[in-house]
Amino acid sequence: MKRKHILLFFISLFFSVGITTAQKKNEKALDTLPRIEKYGLRVGIDLAKPVRTLVENGYSGFEIMGDFRVSKRFYAALELGTEEKDWIEPYVSSRTNGSYAKIGFDYNAYENWLGMRNSINLGLRYGFSSFNQELLRYRIYTDNPAFPSEVVTTPVKFNDLTAHWAEFIVSIKTEIVNNLYLSINLQLKRKIAETEPENFGNLYIPGFNRTYDYSEFGVGYGYTVSYLIPIFKKKSVSEVAE
Repeated sequence: MKRKHILLFFISLFFSVGITTAQKKNEKALDTLPRIEKYGLRVGIDLAKPVRTLVENGYSGFEIMGDFRVSKRFYAALELGTEEKDWIEPYVSSRTNGSYAKIGFDYNAYENWLGMRNSINLGLRYGFSSFNQELLRYRIYTDNPAFPSEVVTTPVKFNDLTAHWAEFIVSIKTEIVNNLYLSINLQLKRKIAETEPENFGNLYIPGFNRTYDYSEFGVGYGYTVSYLIPIFKKKSVSEVAE
């Protein structure tokens, strides 16, 4: 009788292990789902610049952007824009206008759930700007109280100026409806080279934004709306973690 109970115990254990293994295989099969990945050209505009144009005196700007997905996580990226900015300070006033281009790539560090196409991107850009500066007004400094400082109001123009910089960008993109995206980005820029007017520094560079004395760094931001034009699709298999 004792042997019979031992035998029944091992038979039950064998079938329990077999059922559990089958259940796990079935769960894994259900967790392994096909995913359709879209590849194409995404184009859009930076909404921050038209808003600044409406609310900020002495500023106008416009930027278009595009990216193309080249692999699962990497995107080739391009931004083209134009800006005009009046810079008014107590001792100097100037006007800057010109255009710029930024080219580079984005890396999507976000792992989407099934059916989602959002992204958290880390990117690098090379930026180039071609612009003109117009010195509108400046005050000649003097430390002699007997002779007050002279204010010069004759405009002086400086044409064909250029600037180059590197840019690190962090952005968050969210698909609000099918193929339509909203995103926000923050930019940290490092100036590489620039041409400066004689006896006058560039106070503002289109695409780079404001410059600072004794620093080669700049900052920026953007808020964009874009639309994905699908060109082809790839099917991939995604395993959902337990």
